[in-house]
Amino acid sequence: MSEANKQPSAEPMILLQGVNKWYGQFHVLKDINLSVQPGERIVLCGPSGSGKSTTIRCINRLEEHQQGRIVVDGTELTHDLKQIEAVRREVGMVFQHFNLFPHLTVLQNCTLAPMWVRKMPKRQAEEIAMHFLERVRIPEQANKFPGQLSGGQQQRVAIARALCMKPKIMLFDEPTSALDPEMVKEVLDTMVSLAEDGMTMLCVTHEMGFARTVANRVIFMDKGEIVEQGEPNSFFSNPQNERTKLFLSQILH
Repeated sequence: MSEANKQPSAEPMILLQGVNKWYGQFHVLKDINLSVQPGERIVLCGPSGSGKSTTIRCINRLEEHQQGRIVVDGTELTHDLKQIEAVRREVGMVFQHFNLFPHLTVLQNCTLAPMWVRKMPKRQAEEIAMHFLERVRIPEQANKFPGQLSGGQQQRVAIARALCMKPKIMLFDEPTSALDPEMVKEVLDTMVSLAEDGMTMLCVTHEMGFARTVANRVIFMDKGEIVEQGEPNSFFSNPQNERTKLFLSQILH
């Protein structure tokens, strides 16, 4: 769908309607309905195995849903490879484990997709990569290999790499959970900076301080369902569901 044919404000950036998914007999997502507006910052939280990561992995078709509709920036995800590729060009994803190519330098990690997917000339791709490495405050690491960096630096490279594709949406799947505590802040600071720039973000995280300060909306999932959602102040100060109250009592110290 061309940009000219899209309605910029009326259409949500991400829309899930009646989404269901099974792993064999296990019903992992149960009738998920979610609408994300452009520039909205949403945190998904909940116990392990609640379906949070599966939800965001379905949004860029790393996982396939069996029922319902998923529409990303006006394009519905179907079995059509062209549509899947179109969505993936608009969506950046940062994983729990950095998924960097160990045999490529930081700069090469960042230029690979723009050159191969967007057919960008090498020099232009390198200029953009350096811009985003500066954005995440590690331009001096450009010619190092991932194994020479700290975990926090590697995760910031992963964020820069995703940004090099100029995505409209960023998905984060527990981006700090594999990091040592002293490295968490540098990654969260980078994400806060993205949020301040108006990036549409969907983040699975247990960092409730980040949720309080950055999210427009916090969504609590349990056993494959969206149990409760709300803006951060009301979500944390006045949760309505008993499952939400129990989860928050366990995670908030």
